[in-house]
Amino acid sequence: MAKLAQEPLLAIDTESNSLYAYRTRVCLIQVSTRHKDYILDPLRIADLSPLGDLLADPKIEKVFHAAEYDLIGLKRDYGFELHNLFDTMVAARICGIKAIGLGALLTSLIDTAIPVDKSHQRDDWGQRPLPEDSLLYAQMDTHYLPLLRDRMVAELDKQGRMVEAQELFEEYSSVPLINAEFDPEGYWKIGIPRGLTRRQMAILRQLYLLREGLAEQRDTPPFKVMNDSVLVALAESAPETPQDLRQVRGMSDSQISRYGDVVLAAVTQGRQDKAPRPPAPPSPSDPALVERYTALLDWRKQCARERGVESDVVISKGALWAIAGRVPHTLHDLEGIQGLGPWRLATYGSALLHVLNSLNGQ
Repeated sequence: MAKLAQEPLLAIDTESNSLYAYRTRVCLIQVSTRHKDYILDPLRIADLSPLGDLLADPKIEKVFHAAEYDLIGLKRDYGFELHNLFDTMVAARICGIKAIGLGALLTSLIDTAIPVDKSHQRDDWGQRPLPEDSLLYAQMDTHYLPLLRDRMVAELDKQGRMVEAQELFEEYSSVPLINAEFDPEGYWKIGIPRGLTRRQMAILRQLYLLREGLAEQRDTPPFKVMNDSVLVALAESAPETPQDLRQVRGMSDSQISRYGDVVLAAVTQGRQDKAPRPPAPPSPSDPALVERYTALLDWRKQCARERGVESDVVISKGALWAIAGRVPHTLHDLEGIQGLGPWRLATYGSALLHVLNSLNGQ
């Protein structure tokens, strides 16, 4: 860390075990300078706070590719904050590049053909020891990022988009944490779209709670116990015997062998439970608010089409909702809206006001 603290630029990536554990955690942290590559093992290092100091240091530029997931993991697991971000994927989207995957960008923007072995994307990064080829894959995720950053800086300068990019990088640095706590009412999101009856929903609730308990007990993601389709099929068929379980679509022999008894018990309990009342539907939105938002959304699509970028590069839907709800009349009224920083306000502010004023016939 003392060596890295002297570097003006660090390329960073992380690997997590989301496909293999009940609670996701960061299992590998890759750091590259312009001259050397490092891999940190957060499962073996008790105190990673020196790395947090580097991430927070505004004098050191941190280069990521698609930083959001990595920043969420680093904030969730260690409370780290990041300043001075450069995201090569965000930069590519601002420049209107369509193929924004790391491999595609390396191939198109760097002369040397760089192999990217996607077979390692599903590796269990929590296992130890990690195979050498997995470590090499992880190393390559940051090895070329400094050079790719330089290519993207040149393209942003060429298009006159650097200030826009810096504003977006600043916004992306403050990524909010996602609430990953288990929602005991989450079964409604599974059952309502499938048109289950209230009695079937009672069975689904018991199966949903059972799956979560089994996943936590086995330290595995819930979908690896049983996926949503199997839960729905069980709720619909309400099996009573092991033989009935074999008729349930999607239910494998291993699932029947491992979980058959507890699944049948959950179905029986669901039959006996009082049928749950569905949650109240969300309050209908103000029609005038929706009309303003729709007009702003149409403007965003047109602006993105003219620029040759995806619509959310122009401005986020969240910012459009905030603008529609505020009903601004002047540029001053638009100040302080999340997602509408100084560059966007100066670039699009008048056009946004024009859309709303035209809607009002002014």
